[in-house]
Amino acid sequence: MKYIRSLFVNLVLLLSTTVLIGQSAQVDTFFLFFLGGQSNMEGYGYNHKLPETLDKTFEDVWIFQGTPGQDEKPGGGKGSWNRLQPGHGVGFHATFQENSYSNRFGIELTFAEKMQEFYPGQKIALIKYCKGGTSIDSLAASVFGSWEPDYHGNTGINQYDHFLATMRNSLSDTDINNDGRKDVLLPKGILWMQGEGDASHGEAIALRYFDNLKRLMDLIRAAMLTDDLPVVVGKISDSWNDPRDQKVWDHGELVQYAQEKYARTDKNAAIVRSTRYYKYYDPWHFDSAGYLDLGEKFAEAMHLLLSKN
Repeated sequence: MKYIRSLFVNLVLLLSTTVLIGQSAQVDTFFLFFLGGQSNMEGYGYNHKLPETLDKTFEDVWIFQGTPGQDEKPGGGKGSWNRLQPGHGVGFHATFQENSYSNRFGIELTFAEKMQEFYPGQKIALIKYCKGGTSIDSLAASVFGSWEPDYHGNTGINQYDHFLATMRNSLSDTDINNDGRKDVLLPKGILWMQGEGDASHGEAIALRYFDNLKRLMDLIRAAMLTDDLPVVVGKISDSWNDPRDQKVWDHGELVQYAQEKYARTDKNAAIVRSTRYYKYYDPWHFDSAGYLDLGEKFAEAMHLLLSKN
């Protein structure tokens, strides 16, 4: 199976990096988190809405954001490590040499700020890959793309492959802050905000969401070489702003149930429910205040999971 081959290549790279790092006498240690999903993980908050405390370049927080790729086409996952700053929302693009920042932000700013409060002095590394509209189930992919590892299409390239490319590209750099010392990136958790795509393409697809989510999270854990790595899922919500019948996600309740079931049945998973109270810029995307709160809630849930372990 193609995803197993890709995963093996990624694991070998990560293991080789870990061995190389272990041979260095002086290293920098980072807590590593993966941020993934669709557009509400990309982020539609406006940079000009940020408070002064967040409108800055963060010290000791570094981020690698993989450029979104299309299904069937190579090239997704390109990026480079840089200090976290506003502009990692929708519209962000990167090459291997530089980042092209947008006027939007996602959860990464308040997540990083809160995690620095929980772990003072600890260096933090974020790997982000997400693409608006994407589903897990390939039958809901439409023009946006699918995270289903077995989805082959014509070329065998999908969002899971672009995720693996992001991981390979990010982990190939053994000195992400360019201070001349090797870096140890300790996998600490997964943040996942997705499910709207699977909630809008029929009841059968929505009913498969629990199994699809569980399998995908386990594969992402495997890619980060950590069994039972903590996972925090953001619960999808509805703006009730569809011009036909108000309801935007026709089968949203089924996906919400699956997300709750996942958080309840996986001993190292949690769910953020505050999304139900957020306001929206459009029928699909939270407003700036929503992303600020969501980042904090992700951090609080992640901190509780890490403290439990």
